[in-house]
Amino acid sequence: MGLLMVPMVLLPRRAFRLFVLLWAAGNSLIFRVVVGIRVEIRGREYIPVGSAIVASKHQSEWETNIFLRLLTDPVYIMKKELGYIPGYGLYARKMNMIFIDRSGYAKTLRKLVIDTRKIVESGRAVVIFPEGTRVDPGKKLPYRPGIAALYNNLDLPVVPVVHNSGLFWPKKSFRKYAGTIVLQFLPPIELGLRRQEFMTRLEREMEQAADKLMAETYKSQKNINGTLT
Repeated sequence: MGLLMVPMVLLPRRAFRLFVLLWAAGNSLIFRVVVGIRVEIRGREYIPVGSAIVASKHQSEWETNIFLRLLTDPVYIMKKELGYIPGYGLYARKMNMIFIDRSGYAKTLRKLVIDTRKIVESGRAVVIFPEGTRVDPGKKLPYRPGIAALYNNLDLPVVPVVHNSGLFWPKKSFRKYAGTIVLQFLPPIELGLRRQEFMTRLEREMEQAADKLMAETYKSQKNINGTLT
């Protein structure tokens, strides 16, 4: 599929997006049929339609796939190094994904806000991973300031999302494990909070929901090929 998409980059972006959606659907089918990975979506009433900021936990490559199918033509905010990957970087740029220099600090934040404002004005959703990188299930990293910059400048509520994908698709591992990935949309955080108040609330609500989901998963499946022990 990746090879087939190479000449398709000459198409308009909207036409090329059809191949991206086919790729995402194909991945989902393979994971379900071959590996035995099922997906449960919770909080569907909170899935935004149109322009939105979605702040998601990041444990594996799986969540870079699922939002393509759940949100309105989503744009991912990703580190610039991913743009250098042959094929993948080309396709991501074709889809107008936003690449950031994580060492750029204030300059990076200003560019992030400008680029994201253009995206949401066109009616697309934006997905950002507040921790900035993949984090193993149960572990925590400080939330980066990018999400606060978007919240304070774009006049859009933030929809938090948690999941347990890392238990079935561990980072830096080719192996995948059968089971049910639960993706949960949480109630959106309303506008008008001060920066620190917003960051404290976002991290608290996401981490509490993530801990609860992990505890539920461990309880229901105490051993998935050794990954939950």
